[in-house]
Amino acid sequence: MRILQLSNKAPYPANDGSSIAIYNLAEGLADNGVELHLLTINTKKHFKPDSEVPQEFKDKTHYASVYRNTDTSVSGALFNLCSSQSYFVSRFFFRAFGEELVRRLKAYRFDLVQLEGVFMATYIPLIRQHSQAKISIRAHNLEHQIWERHLANEPSFLKKTYLGLQNNRLRRFELDAFAKADAIVTITDEDKKNIQALVPHKVIYTCLTGINLSAYQKVERPSEANTLFHFASMDWMPNEEAVTWLLEQVWPGVLKQVPESRLVLAGKNMPEKFKRLANQNLTVIEHVSSSAEFYKTYDIMLVPLWSGSGLRIKLVEGLAYGKAIITTSIGAEGIPYTNHKELIVADNPGEFREAIVSLLNDGQKKRTLQTQARMLAESHFDYKAIAADLLAFYKTL
Repeated sequence: MRILQLSNKAPYPANDGSSIAIYNLAEGLADNGVELHLLTINTKKHFKPDSEVPQEFKDKTHYASVYRNTDTSVSGALFNLCSSQSYFVSRFFFRAFGEELVRRLKAYRFDLVQLEGVFMATYIPLIRQHSQAKISIRAHNLEHQIWERHLANEPSFLKKTYLGLQNNRLRRFELDAFAKADAIVTITDEDKKNIQALVPHKVIYTCLTGINLSAYQKVERPSEANTLFHFASMDWMPNEEAVTWLLEQVWPGVLKQVPESRLVLAGKNMPEKFKRLANQNLTVIEHVSSSAEFYKTYDIMLVPLWSGSGLRIKLVEGLAYGKAIITTSIGAEGIPYTNHKELIVADNPGEFREAIVSLLNDGQKKRTLQTQARMLAESHFDYKAIAADLLAFYKTL
């Protein structure tokens, strides 16, 4: 089978949730015998030099990237008001990428084109014009739902009005894209249910994001025991929202009960407002040179998400490393967990605080969670098996 995979973010190095999802599925498809062609937009915001991509990966995926500055700007946002397109989407459509896409479509007869995220659906008309391939949208999230959840808590009237307009446009685009695709691949059953309600007659398949478990060794004894950590890309709005909630609603109560507690906030593009809060109980790390070393160093993982959809890939990594994890129901979406067995779900400040304090004080409970977390990763998140199942689905289209 010959598949063209289109992405709006360069996947290597796989150092955030979406790039991990793209990279690992590419590896999985190629390792299952697919002739894979991976064409990606290499954005200014997430720029990753082609020279650093391993040659083996380039060869097995026919890898190529096209540079583009997709950053938002005040002028771009205002100019967009004169159009009917969502500014969230229009930034990713540009001539150079379209030309390279058409060149690929003319040079190879693809069986399927997989779009990584709905933003790449802006290229569907071009694909239909130059190819007979089936088109699949891999919906990492239900994008307009993320913004709906965020807008419910947005205090600024002007910001809420503008973003509300853009999200209405995004919703229309998203529904139109789903209707035009031949299939939709979701990462969680929750997203599948939500999308099925919007496009009830569309073929939808749930495909968890897998990881190469051989690259993740269970951490038996972190070098800084009983530390708490939040590790995520801080340029994604739900993660910033999560940390704000954690610091304002939960952390003061934890310190009151366990004054020696230490929290580590880590992730690229860390907002200045968090950096300024660093003290003896709060460490802020913007540049993590090695995820593996980070997980070996710190102990209890916190994922207090209140918006977003899809599967939290960093949480899957935490399971693979055998971390004790505290999250919310939204954070745990897509994970086949039993509460207080493989992880702890807490959906209000009091529950979250008490879950933290209980793990700080109960080493046996923490160790049980760690063991069960790794077992869950081994039983459900092997990248090659997940890609094989997806490939079997694609062959039915």
